[in-house]
Amino acid sequence: MSGPEPWMPEPGEAQGKQHAPATLRNRAGIAELLAEWLPETGRVLEVASGSGEHIVYFASHFPALRWQPSDPQPAAQRSIAAWTGEARLANVEPPIALDARAEHWDVARIDAVLCINMVHISPWEATKGLFAGAARLLPPGAALILYGPFLETDVETADSNLSFGASLKARDPRWGLRDLGEITALAQQHGFAAPDRRAMPANNLMLRFVREA
Repeated sequence: MSGPEPWMPEPGEAQGKQHAPATLRNRAGIAELLAEWLPETGRVLEVASGSGEHIVYFASHFPALRWQPSDPQPAAQRSIAAWTGEARLANVEPPIALDARAEHWDVARIDAVLCINMVHISPWEATKGLFAGAARLLPPGAALILYGPFLETDVETADSNLSFGASLKARDPRWGLRDLGEITALAQQHGFAAPDRRAMPANNLMLRFVREA
């Protein structure tokens, strides 16, 4: 089985659209679990929306939820706007510029935070900011949901993940697969419970961190 892949946008189509090939392979599996983990109604903030393909797919499958895409990169914001505009979905808001490391997020109160394939392709400060920001916005009982590859102390790491982690560090020494124990400790510092963990294809995990009272 192949290992995880970074978000690698390909040259865009008209109007700035970019394409992340891995999105087509993982979106259905992610959506299946989101059906269990997301609230029936409310607002979902996606941090680091990338090309925007995921949020279009999820918004079409969960029409009772309102979706807020975000990304710090202008090219990604243009791609998100192009994909969501083409889809003509009434439950997707315009993308906003959001850097997870920022001390203030220009977002109203939300009911869930979703972050796919960011924590290993960004500095550790981005993950710290992600939990801090989610803790500021989420009410008790709401969840921050992560998807991606992680290291686990009691689980043997697949060779493909080890190679993937090495390739990330070669591209940027601040990147790399994160240890789930360290992330859990960080989450608990910000008032989140230990995560619900689900194994996903291609040696990825989905994690749900619920905000405690």
